[in-house]
Amino acid sequence: MMTLLLESLFDYGLFLAKALTVLAGVAVLILLVFRSRQTGEQREHLEITDLKDRYRSLTFAIKEFSLPKKELKALVKAERKREKEREKASEDATKRLFVIEFNGDIRASEVGALRVLVTALLMEAREGDQVLVRLDNAGGMVSEHGLAASQLARIRAKGIPLTVAVDKVAASGGYLMACVANRIIAAPFAVVGSIGVLAELPNFHRLLDRYGVDFELHTAGEYKRTLTVFGENTDEGREKLREQLEETHRLFKSFVAENRPSLDLELVATGEYWHGQRAVELGLVDEIQTSDDFLLSASQDMELLKLKYRAHKKPIERLISSVRGALDQALTSWHR
Repeated sequence: MMTLLLESLFDYGLFLAKALTVLAGVAVLILLVFRSRQTGEQREHLEITDLKDRYRSLTFAIKEFSLPKKELKALVKAERKREKEREKASEDATKRLFVIEFNGDIRASEVGALRVLVTALLMEAREGDQVLVRLDNAGGMVSEHGLAASQLARIRAKGIPLTVAVDKVAASGGYLMACVANRIIAAPFAVVGSIGVLAELPNFHRLLDRYGVDFELHTAGEYKRTLTVFGENTDEGREKLREQLEETHRLFKSFVAENRPSLDLELVATGEYWHGQRAVELGLVDEIQTSDDFLLSASQDMELLKLKYRAHKKPIERLISSVRGALDQALTSWHR
């Protein structure tokens, strides 16, 4: 009897353990699904930074360190009063400067984020708002940078004043983007220009031929492929590629002329680049001024809102992006 009871208790305990295990498994599964949904919801988001508030915090930190306690107390009191006045002010009366940063690479990888930012901005913008794009871009692929320039053109087309600030470089595809602005400012030693087009590729045909390696390329269409990396290139193919480059250059010059009609394209569309003051003299840039000074001046009577779009990337995607970024940086430094 005791044995039977023990066996029954053992079986019941085993059943209970299995049931608890199943319930625990279901709970874990539900938790994972819930977290994955939360993660999915947070995979992309828009970050908004109040730059004016950030500047106030920085200056207050200096004053807190350097001012006597009595003066600091009076300052805090005055600042609280000003804050209340700002809160009472009508929201519609507040002019806003939206700040976007675009750090370019050969593929203009940030163009996806730029599209989202511009769309969000156009849906929200009201009269009196302006946009500042802090641009650092040495150029790269034609289509990608053309799309990026088109995104900035959307802002100007809506009648929103657009300023592009070049602190380091806006060359080639970078200048294709910059020229869309109503106003271009640049730091004294910023690199500007390079209105030209290039194409280059190695050719391993003779090396393959030396080791008896055949390479076959089959196309439909006379100029489906002009030059190849492994096949034997022809003078006809080279000439066709040069024609394509010239056509792209004509489109580049036409786009620049449309947005900055006062430019002497015969003088500036040679593929050369210039630094700050010379770029102003040539009409490529409107004024020598850093983006920091522009923001400091604008902060006197405008709210400064920095917009940044973030999309979640998997670890492998971040690794690939980092490797590509390093290679792109090396290539752009070589061509600059």
